[in-house]
Amino acid sequence: MSGTTAASVKLRLEKALHNIAPAELIERALAAGEGRFASNGALNCSTGDRTGRSPTDKYLEDTPGIHDKIWWGKVNQPITPKNFDRVLQIATDHLNETAEQLYVFDGFAGADPRHRLGVRVVTEQAWHNLFAQTLFIRQGSAAAGGRSDWNHDWTVINAGRRRLTDAEQAELGVKSPIIIVQSMERKTVVILGSEYAGEMKKSIFYAMNYDMPDQGVFPMHCSANVAKDDEGNVALFFGLSGTGKTTLSADPERALIGDDEHGWGPDGVFNFEGGCYAKCIKLSEEGEPQIWNAIRFGSVLENVVIDDKTRDPDYDDGSITENTRVTYPVDFIPGAKIPSVGGHPKHVVFLTADAYGVLPPVARLTPEQAMYYFINGYTSKLAGTEAGVTEPVANFSPCFGGPFLPRPPVQYAEMLAERIKKYNSTVWLLNTGWTGGPYGVGKRFNLAYTRAMVTAIMTGSLRDTPVDTDPIFGLHIPTGVKGVPAEVLKPRNTWDDPKAYDKKAKQLAEAFRENDQKFDMPEEVRSAGPKG
Repeated sequence: MSGTTAASVKLRLEKALHNIAPAELIERALAAGEGRFASNGALNCSTGDRTGRSPTDKYLEDTPGIHDKIWWGKVNQPITPKNFDRVLQIATDHLNETAEQLYVFDGFAGADPRHRLGVRVVTEQAWHNLFAQTLFIRQGSAAAGGRSDWNHDWTVINAGRRRLTDAEQAELGVKSPIIIVQSMERKTVVILGSEYAGEMKKSIFYAMNYDMPDQGVFPMHCSANVAKDDEGNVALFFGLSGTGKTTLSADPERALIGDDEHGWGPDGVFNFEGGCYAKCIKLSEEGEPQIWNAIRFGSVLENVVIDDKTRDPDYDDGSITENTRVTYPVDFIPGAKIPSVGGHPKHVVFLTADAYGVLPPVARLTPEQAMYYFINGYTSKLAGTEAGVTEPVANFSPCFGGPFLPRPPVQYAEMLAERIKKYNSTVWLLNTGWTGGPYGVGKRFNLAYTRAMVTAIMTGSLRDTPVDTDPIFGLHIPTGVKGVPAEVLKPRNTWDDPKAYDKKAKQLAEAFRENDQKFDMPEEVRSAGPKG
């Protein structure tokens, strides 16, 4: 195994099955009782008691070679090389001695072959390996440009069924039976105790966020699509889970590049992945037809309640978790861009689910405002996305992806600012959260209105529309959007009590100001924030 010479932590892969077909993985998952077929042909699996990521259980190996490059703190918690070795040995011993069968996927992260990492994923569950095949890029596939020139860069070792004992927790100095450790120098990820498949996906995104800047690529937590009749009309949608990245980028009038993770390199945008990872809660064929139809044989449902008799999925049932998910190859979306590459973005959209109910549904940002709102990354942490989160909470996440940033956030914000200036990209703030009051009083914005705003952005009709300036946030709000009632555009007009709106808006403005003090930013950027 790459990255270590200790014989005691060498994975014995002679019993592993390498890159086997999805159909066989599904057969093996069913035979092992790992999941059940849903009536639409998807494999439905359970992730146990962890139905979201476990960020407080994630650690990064601290070595002299990377120490000064890392944004240490709550996101990037250090672990010593000695303790990393110990976690690696626990996982390796479990897989070598306990697992009845191992599965290996060797594929790629990065649709652009000039900026691509070779990823090996080792799992003991067939469905986890199917997940990896779906989310990453398969050798020889159309998404890989037909190429199979795989080189081993990163390794993910998933021993999610093996939890730390109390003695092991004491030895390592941790307080949870779950631990995810990552080493930038060994290029290795080890997962213990969590069967949530998203840990594999996000660990490689974290790796790309570290590796890509050294290649002149800006790594981004965003979805991307392109106009079918204009390859120069590329759009990015930044946002945390649940803000609409997957939903809004799956547009029948545009070709999907990817739904979650991308790089912006010298020649344009490219997807890091080969698949999509969409939330299923409240999913409907009418509201999200492309995602609905992508859920079929070869897709993986996670934690979705299905009827015991009909096997029909109940997407409205959040009794297991609000964070129900589906994974499917990007080419399950009709007309998706394959390989998943595009030109330089014309439109950049920041998505926020504002639980305060005070931000406008759409606003045009100046370059300084773009950098300010990107650094702060305000949204609401939605139920189920992380362990222990049961209702929306106001949350600042730098660069709309704080949990996945190994480097200081300002470095990523500077990369964005440089590119939007160089390529004359227009930047927008789009609120997919609450209107008419805060969470618990107001309601979520109408998806049809949000889609109308996105269409107006994509067609360029909003670029020269007259704007009003919000007195508290300084945001430039268009005076009209086709298909959207005018009163919806100004949030104060949607509240029954305007004074209550003013109070809540000032409260959020103060939260922004308190949060922005964490970052060393140019004065012209800081002054572009709220005025209240």
